[in-house]
Amino acid sequence: MSNPIQDAFNRANSDGRTAIVPFVTIGHPQVDSTPDVVQALADAGADAIELGMPFSDPLAEGPVIQKSSFQALQNGITPEACFQNAAEIRKRGIETPLVFMGYYNPMLQFGLDEFCARTRDAGVDGIIAADLPAAEAGPLIQACEKANISLVPLLALTSTDETIAQACKHASGFVYCVSLLGVTGARSAMSRQVEALVARVRNHTELPIAVGFGISNAEHVQSVGDFADGAVIGSALINHIQADISANAPANAAKFLQSLRK
Repeated sequence: MSNPIQDAFNRANSDGRTAIVPFVTIGHPQVDSTPDVVQALADAGADAIELGMPFSDPLAEGPVIQKSSFQALQNGITPEACFQNAAEIRKRGIETPLVFMGYYNPMLQFGLDEFCARTRDAGVDGIIAADLPAAEAGPLIQACEKANISLVPLLALTSTDETIAQACKHASGFVYCVSLLGVTGARSAMSRQVEALVARVRNHTELPIAVGFGISNAEHVQSVGDFADGAVIGSALINHIQADISANAPANAAKFLQSLRK
């Protein structure tokens, strides 16, 4: 069966370019911002889009995404509101693959089967549970398979070959490799250690591999494209979105994404 996330990476590969996957926090900067921002990113050529589900303890996030998550929670964003935002995006006819990026506790509290079914019904194609180790992912794997959505694993520089093999066994859509030891956040230079991680992951999967954490400009995207299939951009994009609250957040988002293509 065709997988819309993997298909998007394959199209980018066929075009001879690195897939670009922007990350936005649902409900930031304004409670109703997300559909317009996603529309702008899709129109600007995003290959897939991560929708960050706000959480009170986002342990993988640096200060920029932490702040955006806090603001979204202050704006009243809940898991229910996340489903509503995704459904609104699909109502607009946006076909770009969508992936929820969140933390395991809200998914577990919601009920894994119900959470995954609601994710599918809202038009979201996959889930990333940022704090869920591969060894403990069995129940979520089963719920995702039942709902026919992808579970995208996160792998770190410290991941063992055993962990990589276990994570890739049930992965679908793509595999997300973290480029550094630390939290999210724009960096001035890319770590080259992640290249070795990507090479190790390729021994265990034929899925596309994307690199994230620290990617902030076109040079980083080009560098990642030398050894991986896609680049995930979060903090740098959010910085542009919120640089001037009086400005047009969707336009800022689109302009920044277009700059990454240069």
